[in-house]
Amino acid sequence: MQLNGNMATDDNMLTIGGIRADKLIAAYGSPLYVIDQADFEDRAQAFKQYFVSEKFKTHVIYASKAFSNVYISELAKAAGLHIDVVSGGELYTVLKAGYDPSQVYFHGNNKTPHELAYALDQGIGTIIVDNDYEYQLISDLAKERKMLARVLLRVNPGIEADTHKYIQTTKEDSKFGMSTTDPRTMAFIQAMAQDPAIDFAGVHCHIGSQVMKAGFFYEEAQAMIAFAKQVESQCQIDLQEVNLGGGFGVYYTDKDQPLNLAEFLPAYIKEIEQAMVANDFSCDIISIEPGRSMINDSGSTLYTLGAIKHPQMGLPFAFIDGGMSDNLRPALYQAEYEAAIANRINEPADQAFRVAGKCCETGDILIQEIKLANPQPGDILVVPRTGAYTFAMASNYNRIEKPAVVFVKDGQSKVAVKRETYADMTRNDCSIKD
Repeated sequence: MQLNGNMATDDNMLTIGGIRADKLIAAYGSPLYVIDQADFEDRAQAFKQYFVSEKFKTHVIYASKAFSNVYISELAKAAGLHIDVVSGGELYTVLKAGYDPSQVYFHGNNKTPHELAYALDQGIGTIIVDNDYEYQLISDLAKERKMLARVLLRVNPGIEADTHKYIQTTKEDSKFGMSTTDPRTMAFIQAMAQDPAIDFAGVHCHIGSQVMKAGFFYEEAQAMIAFAKQVESQCQIDLQEVNLGGGFGVYYTDKDQPLNLAEFLPAYIKEIEQAMVANDFSCDIISIEPGRSMINDSGSTLYTLGAIKHPQMGLPFAFIDGGMSDNLRPALYQAEYEAAIANRINEPADQAFRVAGKCCETGDILIQEIKLANPQPGDILVVPRTGAYTFAMASNYNRIEKPAVVFVKDGQSKVAVKRETYADMTRNDCSIKD
């Protein structure tokens, strides 16, 4: 297993942020989400440092769907990031964290009237429109409130990034946005631009997630700048912003070769600037939306091993006290992870196992094959790089309580989300007697 961030060893025990894994389990229980706070803060500043231009303003927008709670929203705010949300619940969370509503972007392909009304009432800075129905809702709600709603339109330039089909988002049949090649899109933009309740500020695109090749992002920038110029020319309007989304890949296993942010982001800026010159286009703001690439490496999950089972065929199982209820990604789209025995971190991993969860599903396999150091019941298993889309996708399947989330830094720890109890899971249940 490759150590990352502020991981180290102490007498054959893994430490994260200066705290031993066994001490974390003893204090907060198992399973446990552990977030390396200093690592997150460093990544946030790297994006702020390297994604800059003298030609336009840049917004680094933390994509909170990757990992959302009040604590991380407070950290993003302190780092000077804008933030995006995809639901009323995420919006409520970032506002509770003290975010200035003008710094919030609201995404989603089917925002409800209730969510849109809530967003407008809170003075949200930008709503990303997905379709005509949603635009009509926003327009009507804004007119009722005698206000101007700032919007971007999500469009698809047809770039099929090299990633899992479930996380490609700009194909011509995507559920998100409108095609740049569809003549109805330009007419739609014209209608929004002429609407007195709408401040049509620009266009948005997101080509997918876990994209490792810089060329796809360069292609996206060129396509989006060219389309933005086309919009200005045909609709006779000036655009304020082009939002290029996120999707920058991260390391999970040695199969992954993520982008080096210190090298990629300045090169990305250069590509954007060149595309602007080539298309005789300028705007006030270019935005990006890192989520996974900002939080994933900072997170680890600690489990306690239970039974070690040797079936008649196939690899032996190492059973953990969690599973697809706290990490759905392997079952959802065959995501892969590394792992190690945290309490014997320096011992050689020399035997292959399947790491399986406790959920009542054959598909509840966290890792299909991983070499471990003689796993035994009671050992602590660490799965690194679980900061994105684990806690965010966690469920109470099989009525399993969700783990706590703890942030660690410089030998100190702080609970960000309390561990659920059985009572928590039944608090909204109603009895037949009620």
